[in-house]
Amino acid sequence: MTKKVILASASPRRKELLNLIGLKFKVNPGDYEEDLGIDLDPHELAKHLSAEKARHVAYRHKNAIIIAADTFIVFRHHLLGKPHTDAEALRMLRLLNGKQHSVITGYTVMDTATGRKVSRSIETKIWFRKMGQEELMAYVSTGEPLDKAGAYAIQGVGSLLIKKIEGDYFNVIGLPVATLSETLKLFGITVLG
Repeated sequence: MTKKVILASASPRRKELLNLIGLKFKVNPGDYEEDLGIDLDPHELAKHLSAEKARHVAYRHKNAIIIAADTFIVFRHHLLGKPHTDAEALRMLRLLNGKQHSVITGYTVMDTATGRKVSRSIETKIWFRKMGQEELMAYVSTGEPLDKAGAYAIQGVGSLLIKKIEGDYFNVIGLPVATLSETLKLFGITVLG
């Protein structure tokens, strides 16, 4: 019998991505508050935060595979999370305007029966086109930047901000599904075949 798969995230985008690849899963977000201030290398931090998210949900499920993830932006050695106000979103967009940044997603897959876990991190490079103040303000007024790492959604109106991308597109949305499916195989979960 295949173990049940639990997505330890309230992110509608992560849920959409797992549905897109046909994975059968249940959603059970944890209450872990990620702290971007922990003094770790960005890749290590992404893996640490995803592992903590998985751990906070694992105790609720005796025989399951937990998937947890955390995504943030790295710009000139500064980490950018999700803005909570329009002013904060505009500040982030001004920082990134016309420049390159990285999107890092850390994810953890954990087997609650054995305690085995694998954590990985994936980096995608994004180049923003140069925009005027009016365009940035117009984008913020759509409401889309709120609650998105780096104040934009590449799969939405935010696609208009992007000049170039290098790496996994789905990673920028919040889950590198191809790499994740390879990791799931290690736990006996196959998406294709």
